Amino acid sequence: MFIHPIVRLAFTFLFVALLYGCKTDYEEVQLRQIKDVVVDANTDPRLKANAIFFNPNNKQGRLRKIDVDIYVNGKKAGKIDQKLRTVIPAKGEFTVPLEVQLAMKELGFFDTLLGVLGGKKFEVRYEGSLKLTYHGIPFRVPVKYKDEVRIRF
Repeated sequence: MFIHPIVRLAFTFLFVALLYGCKTDYEEVQLRQIKDVVVDANTDPRLKANAIFFNPNNKQGRLRKIDVDIYVNGKKAGKIDQKLRTVIPAKGEFTVPLEVQLAMKELGFFDTLLGVLGGKKFEVRYEGSLKLTYHGIPFRVPVKYKDEVRIRF
């Protein structure tokens, strides 16, 4: 079957134009700070905090999932696995509440309790990723954040 060269050229141009239109100028969302870290000392201890992120893009998006491991003094203390539908504002900061159940067996309960009561500083490390969407296109953003905090009950 013969396709006229002008029709072939038109389809090629249309295809290239569609691909170019799908191009996104995307910068990664940045984790600025984790603040208000509090340990809720019930029968199953929970760490609660607020994560402050910054979106440098001029388009809003959605935060779909947080998948982050938490390490206290180099030992894995818990995992944040939250599914969300948080709107990410364009060129702005937004706050996401974090909550994780701590594995006190891994940390050594007695040492941790003495450290908390004595006001000892702990090195808390957050490693993992965020799942975001912009106009329905999913992105993964790596998270690596380290801080020294005094955890109080």
